[in-house]
Amino acid sequence: MAQTVLILGAAGRMGRHSTKAFLAAGWNVHTFLRPGREAPTGTVAHFGGLDDIVEAAKGVDVIVNALHPAYHHWARDLPRYTQAVIAAARASGATVVIPGNIYVYGAELPALLSEKTPHVGDHRKAQLRIEMEATYRDAGVRTIVLRAGDFLDDEVAGNWFDSHIANKVHKGRITYPGPTDQAHAWAWLPDVARAAVMLAEKRYELAAFQDVCFPGYTLTGAELIAATEAAVGNTLTQTSFPWWLLTLIGPFSPLMREVRAMRYLWDRPHQVDGTLFNELLPTFRQTSLSDAVAKALAAYATEAVLKNPGSVTAATA
Repeated sequence: MAQTVLILGAAGRMGRHSTKAFLAAGWNVHTFLRPGREAPTGTVAHFGGLDDIVEAAKGVDVIVNALHPAYHHWARDLPRYTQAVIAAARASGATVVIPGNIYVYGAELPALLSEKTPHVGDHRKAQLRIEMEATYRDAGVRTIVLRAGDFLDDEVAGNWFDSHIANKVHKGRITYPGPTDQAHAWAWLPDVARAAVMLAEKRYELAAFQDVCFPGYTLTGAELIAATEAAVGNTLTQTSFPWWLLTLIGPFSPLMREVRAMRYLWDRPHQVDGTLFNELLPTFRQTSLSDAVAKALAAYATEAVLKNPGSVTAATA
């Protein structure tokens, strides 16, 4: 009998890809969305607010918590979202899958990050994520945290790559937020969603609270720029990200203050260790970097946007 998953925040980035991945794996997929959103094809849709999640979760085996509060509202919203999901997991007996990040390692994060790396709450975002994960652990609901670096996505979704790094590619420019000789952790979001499915399918073989690091790609800025140039078939002019502007407008924009506070991730080299991931999912095959970058750029791929759209089309076929 097919298993059933409830995707919370199905209209968002992780929610959208999780919906596709679980459907492709043959699961019964229920989606939870705010009223007015369009339900993904092939799913049983539920609409409502946080108070409605328990009802929507009845009879499901897994809950993917892809709810994503606004960046500058984490302190207000993360605890509320967490309690709502825990209540639903307790009522249904479902396992919760959470997309994790590397903020929990703190501003002085080491070069190699793994499940054994200490969590350090030396800035507010780290504290909030550490507290959130601890709440799941202490609640006793079966939980899988799939932790990854920055995302590459196949839609313009507001992440660093499509919003700030590659958004001027059509003008022959590429912007990088830090030194181009420092390693940075990236992950192709559809791959992360596929991995979430595979982990969910073996959830009873895992610890009650399982932290798993997704290895993804480790790229210096120069390597990411080179991969982007290869995808578009052009040499790009490199420009620096205007951090000074975020500093200037920060007093008037809570969101920009929060973004500015995470600058350290671009200044400190880091890599996600995939040792445990590879042990748990030895058959998993990651999308090649060239395909991932080309598909990420294909979000812009019209003749009016890319100088050489044929290279992207060929790479994504």
